[in-house]
Amino acid sequence: MSARAIEYARPKLHRSNFTREILETLVLIVVVYTLFNLATVRFFIEGPSMQPNFWAGDYLVVSRLHYLLNEPQRGEIVVFDPPGDAGPDPLLIKRLIGLPGETVEYRTGQVFIDGVLLDEPYTNEPCTARCEGSWTLAENEYFFMGDNRNNSRDSRVFGAVTRDRIIGEAVLRYFPLNAFTTISSGFRVNNR
Repeated sequence: MSARAIEYARPKLHRSNFTREILETLVLIVVVYTLFNLATVRFFIEGPSMQPNFWAGDYLVVSRLHYLLNEPQRGEIVVFDPPGDAGPDPLLIKRLIGLPGETVEYRTGQVFIDGVLLDEPYTNEPCTARCEGSWTLAENEYFFMGDNRNNSRDSRVFGAVTRDRIIGEAVLRYFPLNAFTTISSGFRVNNR
């Protein structure tokens, strides 16, 4: 046998068209961006109604899909269109307190659900404004309150909110960057 090296034919690489690759990448970006926008809404916090957990200037991602697959649960941070509000930007963000069929009572600055005291570690101070009242919710109604009870226009003012007025659940705070965090039921962060 000779010491000559056996030469093999090297397969030719098919180089894809650079323009085609750029175009495919751009199409992928547009598709992902479109799907993200269909599934979520970006929401900007205005005012002090959700302090100490959210502050004016916070930006949130709100999932529209969550309530297509699940029912809203107590403690979730929800964006909704309040009843009777026809302003230019009527959407509000509040915490879900009362569920369909429940009786929500607000007495002595505390919330009771069907007579049972609700534990609310996410509030910062006792209520001194609009701290009395009772609301019995129908099968399709929800009761919302801001975490800053003394400075919140919520269901104590405009009443129960029907299911069709709920936009989605807040799932992520993405700005300011130092406050970036996921949001869950019972969310409480005092980072400012």
